[in-house]
Amino acid sequence: MGRILALDVGDVRIGIAVSDPMGVIANPLETYTRTNLAKDVRHIADLAASKEASLIVSGLPLDLKGRETEQARKTREFIDALRAECDIPVEYLDERFTTLSAEWLLIEGNVRRENRKKVIDKVAATIILQNYLDKKR
Repeated sequence: MGRILALDVGDVRIGIAVSDPMGVIANPLETYTRTNLAKDVRHIADLAASKEASLIVSGLPLDLKGRETEQARKTREFIDALRAECDIPVEYLDERFTTLSAEWLLIEGNVRRENRKKVIDKVAATIILQNYLDKKR
């Protein structure tokens, strides 16, 4: 099993996390600021290749009843474009409450509000990935 890349896809930013080579621990990687679909997809595909990722996990934002949201539709469109660009398999994981969990983690860590905005997306991606890794064990 190679590394796993995780994405928290938003309209403005994409949080990215990567697993260790053993697929046990999720680590925050970066918060990518989006420009346009082609460049965004290329960046993620290049990053996945450079990290030798064998799988990409994308959070899928569902509502409280487990139904897909407008953001889930946008996420699927992004992932469809990513799949057309690279041949690494992609799986979805329900990401309800991950951004909220990330926010609370950062608050508990006494991270100032202006600094939280810079890192919350990659922390959310890290939570998505750790949840995925824990499920697989």
